[in-house]
Amino acid sequence: MDPQRSPPPRGGGSNRGIRAAIAAAAAAVFGGYLVLLVGMPTNAYKQTWLPLLRAKTTTTYFGTNQGATFLVFTSPLLLIALLGCVYLHLGKKSEINNIKSGDGENRLDIWKRPMIIKGLGIVSRIELAFFLMFIALLIWNLATYFHNDFAKITPKSAAQSGHKVWEAKLDMAALRLGLVGNIALTFLFFPVTRGSSVLQFLGLTSEASVKYHIWLGHIVMTFFTAHGLAYIIFWASTHQLSQMVKWENTGVSNLAGELSLLAGLILWATTFPRIRRRMFELFFYTHHLYILFLFFFVLHVGISFASIMLPGFFLFLIDRYLRFLQSRQHVRLVSARVLPCHTVELNFSKSKGVNYTPTSIMFINVPSISKLQWHPFTISSSSSLESDKISVIIKGEGKWTTKLNDLIASPTPPDRLDVSIEGPYGPASTDFLRHDLLVMVGGGSGVTPFISIIRELIHTAETLNRRSPRILLIAAFRNSADLTILDLILPISGAPPHLSNLSLQVEAYVTREKQPAPEKKAARAVWFKPAPLDAPLTATLGDDNNWLWLAAIVAASFVIYLVSIGTLTRFYIYPVDRNSNKVYASAARGALHVAFVCAAVAAAATAGFVWNKARSAATQIRSMEGATPTASPESCCYNADREMESLPQQSLAESVNVHYGERPDLKRYLFERKESSVGVLVCGPKKLRHQVANICSSGLAENLHFESISFSW
Repeated sequence: MDPQRSPPPRGGGSNRGIRAAIAAAAAAVFGGYLVLLVGMPTNAYKQTWLPLLRAKTTTTYFGTNQGATFLVFTSPLLLIALLGCVYLHLGKKSEINNIKSGDGENRLDIWKRPMIIKGLGIVSRIELAFFLMFIALLIWNLATYFHNDFAKITPKSAAQSGHKVWEAKLDMAALRLGLVGNIALTFLFFPVTRGSSVLQFLGLTSEASVKYHIWLGHIVMTFFTAHGLAYIIFWASTHQLSQMVKWENTGVSNLAGELSLLAGLILWATTFPRIRRRMFELFFYTHHLYILFLFFFVLHVGISFASIMLPGFFLFLIDRYLRFLQSRQHVRLVSARVLPCHTVELNFSKSKGVNYTPTSIMFINVPSISKLQWHPFTISSSSSLESDKISVIIKGEGKWTTKLNDLIASPTPPDRLDVSIEGPYGPASTDFLRHDLLVMVGGGSGVTPFISIIRELIHTAETLNRRSPRILLIAAFRNSADLTILDLILPISGAPPHLSNLSLQVEAYVTREKQPAPEKKAARAVWFKPAPLDAPLTATLGDDNNWLWLAAIVAASFVIYLVSIGTLTRFYIYPVDRNSNKVYASAARGALHVAFVCAAVAAAATAGFVWNKARSAATQIRSMEGATPTASPESCCYNADREMESLPQQSLAESVNVHYGERPDLKRYLFERKESSVGVLVCGPKKLRHQVANICSSGLAENLHFESISFSW
């Protein structure tokens, strides 16, 4: 055993066994769910499985279709989310997450190697394999639908309905395009559910999973657009364009579908990279059209069919409402470090129970700049090294960030600033310690995520006195003023006096200057006065059992929804409709379901949030009673400049080599490494990420393990 590694905590082995059983159960549930998706277009499903299932689940509480959909499409994915909560809680309790054995990783290394696919960007072989399997699932469904349905269309059958054969096939094809699009819609919201147990159960983060949301969004809108266009062509060829404005009392409502598609098309048009980058605010605001898109989608297809995609949106709605509750509280902004490169580091007060992993992000709202805009930023602090503080680095590049920088960096900055925060969000665990060397390649603002990693490793090496990998940071900047970002590697307070146990080497490249600038301006500290209602950042659902609380909210809200809608159906809808689905308006039924889903989520989430907020407040009061007063910016003996000077910057400066007028030779840096395991982390412009990915995937060095890190600045 490595003498510098702590032994695993008691109960760790039993927890690992339970977690393995939970993972196996979740895999079995998802396997059964996939069998249903594969079987949906088959005649066996339509003629045997579905009638039998509906016969067993038809009740006066859920009607003829709803019970079957809840049982086989809605419940499995919610059950996986609940299992994920328990799995993550046990992992957190066992405290073994931050150090992983390399054995399993080595077997998967070949599948984690990066590939550059046009249109997809940098993807691992695992991601590409799952993407291709998902595309194969959609193609299978569409092809099977077409094969089975077209076989039934003959000149005689088409003539009976007054259509030509091609028109009858177009009618059927339009329907099936919509059905297959709904499969993609089922998974659309999982990647953007920031506090999702499903993502972390799979070892993913919402920030890194945004690309999956983008892929799914394009697929959904492609199918739904083709669905709508096919129907319009069919109606035009059969002289039935009046169908476009029909809103049937029961069944499918065409007008609602067109309104849904219109909202989706406007949203979709602003998501393409060129528009999103140049007009981010337009993209941000139009993205809220998803509300109209989904509402009219439910009214269009009816609640029974819409319940197939309900689980993903249900979990997203819970997460979105919890984020709304968290954001109502202004967080105490303690200080800022202003750099001469139009960059600031904001330091917020937080509860000591708020823990997060390196590369985590949080979303920030400053009402004085914009009441509606929320912007994500990579956290630069370490919850291990700075237990009562959380920090982000913000560079003034866009309109919002420029206004914030100008406000704080002005000669007379405000005494206080109202700030709301959502988060933090990040991976459940990291495995940086399994490597012998970490090579971090950052371009410009891409250095930001590495600061949190370095601070975490400082704590590991200097405070815990445990083995940590050596660090080589390769940073490229446009001008020498940007070099001051490296001053933020060490926190404003809380760093150990020496960095004797951590091997850190920084190779900084200034690409647009041939020699050092005459004078380097130093960072400036700005301190803020807290308002009486400002509070430290606290976890949304408590510090200890937040995953169990999330499981309780998911389960409780779904039960409340089922009980409410069952009661409504039994005593209000059933006496009118008698399970015929031909009397009570489908749109009214769908709207009631939407209202009850929202009410159930609001009730369960509010109860859980308020309960945990009261517990956190009580805990904070007890900790303050026993705390020793320390100096603050308002104290007469406090000297901000002295604290800035007390940082071990001299030790850091000795580790930095600055190169002017050149770019780093990344091939030389990477191929010359002889360590058995080299973790290669890259963050920055697309060209840089692709360059490093190509080097690591070349197969010329088997010891390189690539990871592209998303960052928000």
